[in-house]
Amino acid sequence: MTDTLNHNSRYNRAVWFDIFVNDLDRAMAFYRAVLGCAISKENDQGRTFAVLAGLGGNSGSLIPVREVLATQGVHAAAGVLLYLNVEGRLRDALAEVRRCGGAVLEDVRPMGLHGFRAVVLDSEGNRIALHAPQDR
Repeated sequence: MTDTLNHNSRYNRAVWFDIFVNDLDRAMAFYRAVLGCAISKENDQGRTFAVLAGLGGNSGSLIPVREVLATQGVHAAAGVLLYLNVEGRLRDALAEVRRCGGAVLEDVRPMGLHGFRAVVLDSEGNRIALHAPQDR
């Protein structure tokens, strides 16, 4: 996972995505069949989700709605959450969000082996995640 995280952070602007789902097992079966890729169910920091195999490139996860409804008021119909790379400047990027008319919905939090993220609204009301391997 670390090699992929380093590669994504170094070479890609979009580094991850979350697809919000109502039924995790049903969604896993759907995406496994449609994409023809392995999907693993994981539990990290008390949260259960599924990760789509990235095969050395960018990947994403399936997140049960109940995991984000309580913290962000997000429903499955809200769409995909795209993670944008801000390696080495996560805290500076958050300051810029505020300065440029955006809002912080979820402050920086660790994602285990997957780095750190913050969820923000951009100046146009789009919900995005800012991602970095380290909290800086």
